Amino acid sequence: MKILLINPPRSPENKILESAPDEAKHFIHKKLIGPPLGLLTIATAVKDFDVTVFDTKGEYDLDPDAPPLSVMVQKLLEQYNPDIVGVTVITSEFYFAIDIFQTVKNFNQKILTVAGGLHTTLCPNDFTDSSIDIICPGQSANIFREVVVNHEKNLPFESVEGIYINTPNGLKATKPLQQKWNPADENFLMPDRNHLERWRSTYTVGKAPYPSTYLFTSLGCPYRCTFCSIWKEHRGLYFQRQVESVIEELKLIDYKIVRFADANTIVNINFINRLFDRIAEEGIKKDYIMDIRADTAVDHPELIEKLAKGGLKVVICGFESFRNEELKKYNKKSKANKIHEAIDIFHNNDILLRGNYVIPNDYNEEDFQAMSEYANSHRVTYAGYTILTPMPGTTLYEQTKDQIIDHDLSKYNFFNSVMKTDLPLEKFYENVGNLWLIKKGSDII
Repeated sequence: MKILLINPPRSPENKILESAPDEAKHFIHKKLIGPPLGLLTIATAVKDFDVTVFDTKGEYDLDPDAPPLSVMVQKLLEQYNPDIVGVTVITSEFYFAIDIFQTVKNFNQKILTVAGGLHTTLCPNDFTDSSIDIICPGQSANIFREVVVNHEKNLPFESVEGIYINTPNGLKATKPLQQKWNPADENFLMPDRNHLERWRSTYTVGKAPYPSTYLFTSLGCPYRCTFCSIWKEHRGLYFQRQVESVIEELKLIDYKIVRFADANTIVNINFINRLFDRIAEEGIKKDYIMDIRADTAVDHPELIEKLAKGGLKVVICGFESFRNEELKKYNKKSKANKIHEAIDIFHNNDILLRGNYVIPNDYNEEDFQAMSEYANSHRVTYAGYTILTPMPGTTLYEQTKDQIIDHDLSKYNFFNSVMKTDLPLEKFYENVGNLWLIKKGSDII
């Protein structure tokens, strides 16, 4: 049984980049950099089969003149002749995923096509295109394996719990998943990064001297921010890995830079303390990137100092807003006055800080001026300014869906406004683009 797992290309839609002044364009994100950790987990679940992982993002980064997606996939199909093709899908890459599935079916109708990833979890009913056979929502490595085994044995898919079968009469849900599955603990699957060796050099961020890889210490999030998909994806649950499991993975990783791919790396203070004690005991020498909340840094400055000594070099911090009323609307559960204190704590520990703000669609010139003044007086090493986007499946989407005027899913990547703006659209993008100039550093993280 041959299995081909494909990571689709990034959406090219980026109105902030298009509208920004030339001196700001260098700083604005042009691509999401990082390996497809989810696909590596899926690959481990079926490692006893003939599995190939292909990262089209990495391929286009290696060769910007690589052939169009359909041609690339056609060549893959001719080369590997798979029995099953699986694609991981986030919202902004949905149309590329459909293109991949259609190319597969045009090549051979008998190939089983399986969709997984975040968008299948939050919006499974979007996957009705006839080129899709099976939808595997959630943390579905175990489910995907059952699909593969059933396909090999020519058994009906109705016996596989927790999936959707795409039939001529619409999607048919099988029985809900009954078995307990903890992907961060007893059911953790060690990803095999050898699948991605071809694209290793492309996982380099900014002027970093080495490529980085992802590692998660937790799944889900205990917070309930209205704009966030992560806690919705995990149905409000939070899964923490064991310290020794993380240590084992760190020993196996031959990357010098590790990005902790958690929603928030510091939730359990005891866990992170023990983890970095063990890192020191084992003599593991790596540079780390983490997502840490501002209020967490303020509440635990001694922990930030400890992490910095243990290798923490870069922190991504979601400031979101400088206004308490906006933070309350986002259900952020943090106060704006924490931002300045957090900035000082990170910078005093020589940590490169990227602070991210989200810009609401109703900002007027006065709001942008206030944002600019605040960001200038609270400068961080690097800063990011993205557009508040009601991602399908989130609380924000339910709150604002009647305000959405653009339903092109490729624009749902935080760099495009899909809701009506109070300012003329061109002026709105111009203002957001100008904000990207406000930072201390000279490169992006």
